[in-house]
Amino acid sequence: MRVVAIDGPAGAGKSTVARALAQRLGLEYLDTGAMYRAVTFAAVHRGIPLDDTTQIGQLSREVMLTVNERGVVVDGIDATEQIRSAEITGSVSAVAANSEVRAEMRARQRDWAEVRGGGVIEGRDIGSVVFPDAALKLYLTASPRVRAERRVAEVGGDVDDIERAIAARDNSDSSRADSPLREADGSIVLDTSGLSIEAVLSTIEGLLNNPE
Repeated sequence: MRVVAIDGPAGAGKSTVARALAQRLGLEYLDTGAMYRAVTFAAVHRGIPLDDTTQIGQLSREVMLTVNERGVVVDGIDATEQIRSAEITGSVSAVAANSEVRAEMRARQRDWAEVRGGGVIEGRDIGSVVFPDAALKLYLTASPRVRAERRVAEVGGDVDDIERAIAARDNSDSSRADSPLREADGSIVLDTSGLSIEAVLSTIEGLLNNPE
């Protein structure tokens, strides 16, 4: 099984890089962050309080999720756009911190890779927890300001407000008790702040071709 694990904070370019890399390598791509957003969407849709850890944990085991290049389907509902809404973005950290949710999503991620013989998988604990023996472990990062500017370029908004929100999300993700955001042992850190997507991809391809 050949897994390329790409971790890093929100807005570091993980999704863009992972999609393009998967295409170049002929592998499938999985956005694990979308899975946690999907569970959050399901909770909101069903009216389950996000601080009810028991109900949210049960929901994560029951919910039907399809996450692929075509979009995200939650219990038969196309939630591709809804999971990126401000409401879900502001709530997903609470759901992602739930240990029962994380255990279930990790199991689903491993099953996904097993069926496909690997893939390019991105998230926040892929190399550190889910696939510690991945063929290549990367940690993509960028300054909060650069990440905020990228987000504004994509969806608009105030760069200062978004930078503050990104810093808050970083703190939440890195301080949670279960699988906190961190650089995995053996991972290679790439700061994408001043790099084009092509430059990042070329660097990664070089690492795959010359692992030593």
